[in-house]
Amino acid sequence: MALMISGTPVRLREVVLKDKPVEMLEASPKGTVPVLVDSDLVIEESRDVMDWALARHDPEEWLSRADPALTDVCDGSFKHHLDRYKYTTRYDGENAIAHRQAGMAFLEMLEERLVAEPYLCGPARGHADISIFPFVRQFRIADPAWFDAAPLPKVRAWLSALMNSPLFASIMEKYPAWKTSGDEFLLSTDASA
Repeated sequence: MALMISGTPVRLREVVLKDKPVEMLEASPKGTVPVLVDSDLVIEESRDVMDWALARHDPEEWLSRADPALTDVCDGSFKHHLDRYKYTTRYDGENAIAHRQAGMAFLEMLEERLVAEPYLCGPARGHADISIFPFVRQFRIADPAWFDAAPLPKVRAWLSALMNSPLFASIMEKYPAWKTSGDEFLLSTDASA
């Protein structure tokens, strides 16, 4: 979403994580996505890709609405609980409901922040929203009926606004796997989305 809003043109190679291309692993032996390669620069973390793109062009001033401490909690303890809640079969002996409840503490913190403003750092979407909402979206996907009944009306409205935005729709296009097709795609960069 940051690449799109910044208008930064990128060539996209869609990968299947079960069948990682050698070229990807040569650029990033870590073997996770995203991987952004810009000449000799390799960026392997989503937040770093966002910062790289927004440093080039930040038309909505997302960087002014960043909250690194909140994003760290999301990427740390909340993601820990999210993984064990959503992917219980990967974590032998873990109690999904206990992890859902632990993750709820983070969602309640977001709920409190969203009482005053529709976004985490003010009246407009920004860096904090875009870096956190994919994790909250995944948390909802684990059990939509439970999430939609939870006492989180502000979080649900925030999540819905981001998920139903033209910007989100514009980046959710599916592409054929690069390893199979050899096709690269120019990520459309309509910053007005």
